[in-house]
Amino acid sequence: MTEVFKSPQAQGEVLALYRKVLASWPVPSTQVRVPTSQGETFVVACGPEGAPPLVLLHGAQANAASWMFDAAVWSRCFRVFAVDLIGEAGLSAPSRPPLAGEDHAVWLEEVMNGLGVSRAPLVGLSLGGWVALDFAVRRPGRVERLALICPAGIGRQKNFVLRAAPLFLLGPWGARKAREMVFGPAPRELPPAVQPLVALMNLIGRSVTPRVVKIPRISDAALASLDLPIVAIVGGRDVLIDSAQTRDRLERWAPRARVIFLPQARHFIPGQTATVLAFLQECAPA
Repeated sequence: MTEVFKSPQAQGEVLALYRKVLASWPVPSTQVRVPTSQGETFVVACGPEGAPPLVLLHGAQANAASWMFDAAVWSRCFRVFAVDLIGEAGLSAPSRPPLAGEDHAVWLEEVMNGLGVSRAPLVGLSLGGWVALDFAVRRPGRVERLALICPAGIGRQKNFVLRAAPLFLLGPWGARKAREMVFGPAPRELPPAVQPLVALMNLIGRSVTPRVVKIPRISDAALASLDLPIVAIVGGRDVLIDSAQTRDRLERWAPRARVIFLPQARHFIPGQTATVLAFLQECAPA
């Protein structure tokens, strides 16, 4: 058993369904495995090989499939690399090195080197947003710009586990209510193309051991050092991260940051594909 999955059976079920979802990636894609000091890293690449590179970093308890519909749009303009984070519910190594220190920056640098990417914009979601920010602080020459969706490590990390604990005692109904606190109510009907992805994410939620760690805070000085364009999209009803504090710290300290604050949005903010693409195209070659 790895520390990522709750059991070998859970791991087998998640990875089997993940491979099925990957087989339905909506545009032609290539699967790449990159050796790193943390073990092998799995990447889905799509888009024209000669196009500018774009690196995507998903959140905790997820994998690269969470980007598949965004990647289908962004790959019209970019060579997209959707990376499975190490230590998460994908096909990368189960390694979970400490978040403090250089480990994740070294790992991502090795991944980019293995992909032949010297410099690129990064899109990061939640934990992936923290990985992107940490990398930009430690390796500023490798990052063109940052698009962050509900990034961790800026605003205060809320104690969601304590708040949701009573719900988990109420069986499947309580677990569903706790999930709705993060993602919002599930739609009554899903488009057929989206159903396998949602089934995968639901299975991951039941099968993966979450990281119960305090995510390192990006300091004021580190934010001030980020001399690159940043867009951050955050939700006012986020139960995991203090989005108002994320907004306030970025606006105060990050010299080139623009914050899109959506008061009614939660930690999951769908429908941002076009907004992120417009930001990314500001730096794309003509």
